Amino acid sequence: MDAVETKSATVFLKPPWLFKGSALYQLHLVKAATARTFIPKEFRLVEAFGYTLGGFFLAQYEDSPFGVFDELVVIAGIVWNPPTSCAWAARVLVNNHDACLHGRKDVGLPSHYAGFSKRIAAITEKRRDTSSGFLNRVGVGSFVRSTIKHLDIQVSEIKDSSEAEFCSMRLPTSVSQSTLGKSWMGPLVKMSLPSFSGKTEYNPQLLKYSCQIECRVRPVKTAKVSGPISTATDDGEKSSDQQSSISTSSPFIGLSESETRQRSLSVLLSKPLLALQFSFLRMQVEAPTVVVCRSKMQ
Repeated sequence: MDAVETKSATVFLKPPWLFKGSALYQLHLVKAATARTFIPKEFRLVEAFGYTLGGFFLAQYEDSPFGVFDELVVIAGIVWNPPTSCAWAARVLVNNHDACLHGRKDVGLPSHYAGFSKRIAAITEKRRDTSSGFLNRVGVGSFVRSTIKHLDIQVSEIKDSSEAEFCSMRLPTSVSQSTLGKSWMGPLVKMSLPSFSGKTEYNPQLLKYSCQIECRVRPVKTAKVSGPISTATDDGEKSSDQQSSISTSSPFIGLSESETRQRSLSVLLSKPLLALQFSFLRMQVEAPTVVVCRSKMQ
């Protein structure tokens, strides 16, 4: 079912909102033409050589105003409104109805209800035996087989009785919650991540909100992202027929649902640059404020 328009816990929740858990923050090189689809005309996209910095934020919250839930935030790119540059979300997927409504109405996010399916998969890889250094150099070294475990996540959008696969992700198990405490989690870091939002059918104003984050951060291998099996085009964009299987309306004013899903998937399938694991995450989200836009020429 889609997020239900009824009175819920979100009506009585007052900011700031506190979320605790873990997350993977992965940065991608996103084509500026793709990102610009989502950016309001009031903002200027921060770009160089035809690309901007986007990616995704994949979180698992153990404690929040809405209980336990998963979230995937697709980040289209970085936008500039002097004197601030902030991230802009292209799509937000959550498996909690109250969190979905909260994102739409309170924060101005393009939130959608989704399902998250997870499983541990083992892959056997063959590599050279590093103990046979000389033999390897002359090309006659032996090989050893090792089993590497991955966390596979499949995300599907759900509306009413319809469900459509959005993407699949393969993460090293070092990023999964089960490994916390078994290896070095990185230094303790405190940061503020400002973001712009709004300009949707649920919240037409331009907004800015801040996330105060405290967590342990370390670099990890980038996750492998793939689109639905039925993806037909070379650049990972789905056909318009399948894109419209969920809905014909988009939370972004002026864009069809087909366009926003297609472009969001293109962001996820763009070139990954860096992945950061956020462990023991404590994220405090402040109430959004209305943005006063400056000239794009500044």
